[in-house]
Amino acid sequence: MPVNVDPVQGVNYAARTDVGKVREHNEDCFCVNAELGLYVVADGMGGHASGEVASEIAVTTIEQRIKDGCSMVEAIEDAHIAILQGVKSGLGKKGMGTTVVAVQLHGDDYTLAWVGDSRAYLWGDALAQISKDHSMVQMLIDTGQITQQEARSHPRKNIIYQNLGAPEVKVPEVSLKQGTLYRDQKIILCSDGLSDEIDDQQIEKIVASTSKEAEAVEKLVTAAIDNGGNDNVSVIIVSASADASKKPLLEESQKEKNRDTLIPD
Repeated sequence: MPVNVDPVQGVNYAARTDVGKVREHNEDCFCVNAELGLYVVADGMGGHASGEVASEIAVTTIEQRIKDGCSMVEAIEDAHIAILQGVKSGLGKKGMGTTVVAVQLHGDDYTLAWVGDSRAYLWGDALAQISKDHSMVQMLIDTGQITQQEARSHPRKNIIYQNLGAPEVKVPEVSLKQGTLYRDQKIILCSDGLSDEIDDQQIEKIVASTSKEAEAVEKLVTAAIDNGGNDNVSVIIVSASADASKKPLLEESQKEKNRDTLIPD
């Protein structure tokens, strides 16, 4: 069932995770901490190599480091180190890892950070993906070799070139986006168990069909399962507060800051 929490500081949010139809256990993990304004989705990798351990370590570490006053990038970098230490200590198994997408609200402003292909969308007048996958197909899209539509059925669509817990990586390259969440807008975080099963048009249609976060989360997860449910699926929706600023007609471009690491060397 969805986690539907009463408004905290005027912000409404809801979240749900589901094992899906195919997987034996759920390797996804999420965090909602309205006091910190922090929302995180982690999609564990490794199956019997303890992907669920990696995602839980990532979420727990990020939450604690944000409590300690770290930046989002620092918190995610520390999560990578914590997963590697977990392997060494026997907490998990060699080969475990996770993707992560996290957003922290500071009043009307947000900081979004991610590693891998768990996604963030912004809903306002329409749906827009505001993260960019660290994946092979995204690299092919960026270099003009395939289209967005071709990417959905590409045989290597699930190959990512970066995740937390990769032993050969000393420090992950965390992508960062900063912007403003205006009145009536929502941020949607999800694992690829959602985005692989339903396309952006379906996501947009579902989110537009209701103003209630818990109902939208329920409908999104149900749609992903009905469309195959081949993977674990996790969704968080966070809405702007009722007293958030209205979106200006012409938003100042310099107010948005991006640091995307998209194409590997």
